[in-house]
Amino acid sequence: MLLSLALIGCERSHRTAQEAGTETVTVVFKHGKIAGDPAQFRDLLDRFEQKHPGIKVKDETLPASTDEQHQYYVINLEGGSTDFDVLSMDVIWVPEFAHAGWLRDVDGLLGPGEANGFFPGPLQAVTMNGRIYAIPWYIDAGVLYYRRDLLTKYGRPVPKTWSELVVTAQKITQKERGLYGFIWQGKQYEGLVCNALEFIWSNGGEVLEGGRPVLDSQRNVEALRFMRNLIANYGVTPELVTTAIEEPTRHIFGSGKALFMRNWPYAWNIFDKEGSAVKGNVGVAPLPSFPGNSTASTLGGWQLGVNRYSRHPEEAEKLVRFLTSPAAQKTLALTIGYKPTRKALYKDPDLMRQQPFTASLYGILLQARPRPVTPYYMMMTQVLQPEFSAVLAGIRTPEAALASAQKQVGHILGERP
Repeated sequence: MLLSLALIGCERSHRTAQEAGTETVTVVFKHGKIAGDPAQFRDLLDRFEQKHPGIKVKDETLPASTDEQHQYYVINLEGGSTDFDVLSMDVIWVPEFAHAGWLRDVDGLLGPGEANGFFPGPLQAVTMNGRIYAIPWYIDAGVLYYRRDLLTKYGRPVPKTWSELVVTAQKITQKERGLYGFIWQGKQYEGLVCNALEFIWSNGGEVLEGGRPVLDSQRNVEALRFMRNLIANYGVTPELVTTAIEEPTRHIFGSGKALFMRNWPYAWNIFDKEGSAVKGNVGVAPLPSFPGNSTASTLGGWQLGVNRYSRHPEEAEKLVRFLTSPAAQKTLALTIGYKPTRKALYKDPDLMRQQPFTASLYGILLQARPRPVTPYYMMMTQVLQPEFSAVLAGIRTPEAALASAQKQVGHILGERP
């Protein structure tokens, strides 16, 4: 009896403290390594805590590998873990997690018409069945880096088509010893899919139409054949790209050993630093396309969502709302270099003055396309990666690789033979 009374007393005391606003709630935020100085990001979280005195934020960094991060989330969310409240997600994970029922619907975090203020690509990537399951945090997209000084020296324009890039690379590398023509990411990993999609889309090809695979089309065959020819026949891309990811290609271009490079916007700040071998000689442009088609850039970036099993969903939503707000996105752009997902910030006077490069990306980011938005994308990419890689290595023809991919993806999506 006395124990029961004591417990009732504790419960009343707990409720009273909550009602009085004196209890502090700790929100756990899981994310990958923050670029730049982590202290600057902590300053942003401190601002949130000052604005919300009853909430403390514990930010916990996950392993650098996105595959390991994905595995961590899947294992914990599948088990209904309450160990974290807010999670940072790669753009390709949101449909999978939402379909599994692991994310709270965060439609209510955006006011009337506010969704229109985001770039369309990220918003499409976080929307399932008309509901929003994450808020776009920062954005990435594939771009073409080029040596402005060398194009000027040889009187060549920035290429707008892939054939123009090949001709320019051939002409200049014949005269500049030790210079690669065009480098990109061709290792068997997700980055290869991002690169391949840019060739496929810029030739008018697709992966899915109406939820069904259309991989074995002639346009897709032509795109993959062109990628192989860059290495095997045109002499502009070295064999090493078949094992290259972002950083090795960035180092090659940054040391002055390549004319063109496909990469993400993060590399610009490194090339522009004092001591860079290419400082002042680098330009950035949309990726080329095939004749009669439009440039295409694969969407990258990260989104913030709320764990469905969170013990503190309201507080977690407040943190997501804060970190994706215009003010927070502007701070992250100026201090860390994360590219905002809100379109209006690309006209912000401070951002335009301090980071003119970021402001110049607006047109590219506006057209950036998400990879197929489906809960089964992670299974699909495990099919596409080895098939695309086999084409680059000359092991399979584009026709055979795409026919195989078509059959396997069809099986994943429930199509009957």
